[in-house]
Amino acid sequence: MTETTLQTIACARLNALAPDFRARSTSGPITLSSYRGRWVIFFAHPANFTPVCTSEFIALARASPDFEKLDCALLGLSVDSLYSHIAWIRDIRERLGVNVAFPLVEDPSMAIAKAYGMIDDTSESSATVRATYVIDPEGIIRAIVWYPMNVGRSVDELLRLVAALQSADRENAVAPEGWRPGKPLLEHAPTSEGDGIALHPGESWYFRERRP
Repeated sequence: MTETTLQTIACARLNALAPDFRARSTSGPITLSSYRGRWVIFFAHPANFTPVCTSEFIALARASPDFEKLDCALLGLSVDSLYSHIAWIRDIRERLGVNVAFPLVEDPSMAIAKAYGMIDDTSESSATVRATYVIDPEGIIRAIVWYPMNVGRSVDELLRLVAALQSADRENAVAPEGWRPGKPLLEHAPTSEGDGIALHPGESWYFRERRP
């Protein structure tokens, strides 16, 4: 029997407070609100002991130090039971030599998945669930990324996404296409042409790199 309880049933959406929950995990009882003050990658996968999900968990586990450098915690979820989670993580460690240290939450009733809008209220299967939520230190959902069952997520892109969000917040700027740490950010678009902006020769008033 799951210990999962939901403190809100509102469907998760961008720039809204992430629905809090209490549930059992491979690291013991856990609440999402206990992660306040840190960034969180909260991600769901369709099922344990499946090839794409295993590849994702291996990649995430290996990239854990890189997420830690961003002060970003990893938190997984699936509708499988806690006992299945434990057996799968143990098998990954013993057969594939990778230690998955981040918590994996059970959700056999699909209560958390439904609260986050990963599956609809009438669904009897978790087959479509491969969703990722980037949650900031205030508990606000800053990004939502969905993938189909047959294509795995890019862990490198998740790292880039968190770094871009953090840098854009810190510099009060915006991150362009393909932005990487060390590359210039862009200024916010002004509300009117000119707007008192000092432009460099050939520079556009609406497309400007952030100057040192």
